[in-house]
Amino acid sequence: MRVGLALGNFVGPSESPDPAAILAYAERAEALGFESLWAWDHVLLGVRPAFPVLDSLSTLTAIAARTTRIRLGTGVLVLPLRNPVIAAKVLASLDQISHGRLILGVAAGWYAREFDACGIPFSERGRLFERNLDLLVRLWRDEPVTAQVGDLVLREAVILPKPSQRPRPPILIGGYVDVVLRRVARLGDGWLTYFYPPEAFERSWEKIRRYAREYGRDPARLTATNQLAIYVGPPAREADRPMREWLSSEWDVAAWSDSTIEHAIRGTPEECLAQLRTHAATGVDRLILIPFRYRPDQVELIAREILPGLSA
Repeated sequence: MRVGLALGNFVGPSESPDPAAILAYAERAEALGFESLWAWDHVLLGVRPAFPVLDSLSTLTAIAARTTRIRLGTGVLVLPLRNPVIAAKVLASLDQISHGRLILGVAAGWYAREFDACGIPFSERGRLFERNLDLLVRLWRDEPVTAQVGDLVLREAVILPKPSQRPRPPILIGGYVDVVLRRVARLGDGWLTYFYPPEAFERSWEKIRRYAREYGRDPARLTATNQLAIYVGPPAREADRPMREWLSSEWDVAAWSDSTIEHAIRGTPEECLAQLRTHAATGVDRLILIPFRYRPDQVELIAREILPGLSA
């Protein structure tokens, strides 16, 4: 079981991300043996109050310069908002700077105001996601790309340097509904979701595996990742209220998904491990843990009390 940590580059409206604290958190996470770090992504989010979000790729690039082993993931990059040629350049550069540590999590997005502000038609986000992903992958290959897709005209376009990982970094696709699960099965290297309870995760993961077989792909080659909030320390009955207050102030879960804050991991180390082992039984390959309020003491507790139990 691979275990990563979410980064505090996205915080509640009353706070502000602390770049120095994020870098220290990342360095400590690497020293403690976590597999990966994951940056949230929004260009803008919220109106009165608005949510502060440090740019995901800038944050990961800074972390790449301060670490050597830990993998760096986008969780998830809103791909339709990016020009795919510029995205191919920036992401390849990040993979080079990090010596091949990028995991590219991407999704079509959900926040219409963000699309409007960037001049991207929200109703076309699925089509634009697939267009941008296709051009990313093609530009990361060795041969020049010649294509005209809408207003994008590529004439023997070449992105150099290529990503350090060959043929490319792994691509995880985020989302909930069946059209997205089919997209994972057809185009991705894996699925990334968040706040999914075990039974819902298992249902969707089985759908993806079935769809992969329909598309002639080997489902065993796909990976599954679930992001879960966690609060280690007091018994679950005492941890419940502060956990709910934090999650309800910073997260909305999509009404059309099975995501829920009700199943956040909380309690003593023994209680947390019992809950996480239920998730492990779903076939998930990686858990991205979101430590309570990104507190350093929570990172230490997870490393000391949770990681050994998950690897046992």
